[in-house]
Amino acid sequence: MARIDLNATTHWITAAAISDGHRLPDLLAERLGVTRRSACNALRRLVALQWLTVHGSARRRAYRPGALRQVVRRYPIAGLEEDAPWRHDFAPCFELAPELLRMVRHAYTELLNNAVSHSGGTRVTVSMRQTPLQVQLLISDDGCGLFERIQQGHAIADPALAMFELAKGKLTTAPERHRGHGLYFSSRLADVFDIHANGVAYQCRNWDERRWHAGRPVARVGTTVFLAFAIGTPRTLDEVARRHSADGAGTRFDCTEVPLHLLAQGGGGGLALVSRAEARRVVARLAGFERAELDFGGITEIGQGFADELFRVLHRELPRLELVPRRMSERVAAMAAAV
Repeated sequence: MARIDLNATTHWITAAAISDGHRLPDLLAERLGVTRRSACNALRRLVALQWLTVHGSARRRAYRPGALRQVVRRYPIAGLEEDAPWRHDFAPCFELAPELLRMVRHAYTELLNNAVSHSGGTRVTVSMRQTPLQVQLLISDDGCGLFERIQQGHAIADPALAMFELAKGKLTTAPERHRGHGLYFSSRLADVFDIHANGVAYQCRNWDERRWHAGRPVARVGTTVFLAFAIGTPRTLDEVARRHSADGAGTRFDCTEVPLHLLAQGGGGGLALVSRAEARRVVARLAGFERAELDFGGITEIGQGFADELFRVLHRELPRLELVPRRMSERVAAMAAAV
């Protein structure tokens, strides 16, 4: 008798229950090559595990998706348009509050479009799972990898510096077609955001003030992005857009956050920014913004050259850019005030 892999079955059982819940035992038996009795036993286990609910009488039984839901699809990248998979394969299978649905859809379409437009790969895998606590989204392509693409387009070979530029927003390797908003805003909509590419991984967490940290990369060719949204999040797409818009209406992306710890050098028990070159890296590409919040969290020391270049020289060169320091230690704030 064939053994049923319930874990693999959960990848498609949600969609099957929606499309033909009355015939699910027969569909399961046919797809897995097992007897109908084995299929019914597997369905009972899936009901107990909350992947399915069962309704109706014994003679007219129907299965519907339960509290746990998942859809996994693999697509050829050539000719793929990101809205069609969302409409046909994913949106019908999940029940989410309207504002949460808007955020998930935004991240889904933006990140899938990134894979189609920038990865240079041939296939992309999309997985979306709903639990009582979270909605989880994973998009993985077999392309050249995010940091390799940035090196090709911007000559930034160091993944840490590439992540520093990504974290500012508006970084794109195809400026004629994209504005570099997708990854930035998706990372601020989600409670968990992970990037894996080229043997490098970075992650940020909402409860950790969205600070980017190096993570443990997955052993996979290409780029993998994982997001998780809390089911009860008070966050909304409009609120995040307004927070990054100087006019407060959310119509423009002209306010950004700069995580300086990604640029800083370690040593002596802390992180330091000492050179004028580092100050110039801080403001690189910020001319396209009106306001930049400089997050000094974790920075224990700044040099006189760094402070003078950032707060005096570059401030004069970019008079329309408002630099707003955050989370300065007393020592760092004293050096900044001195210039």
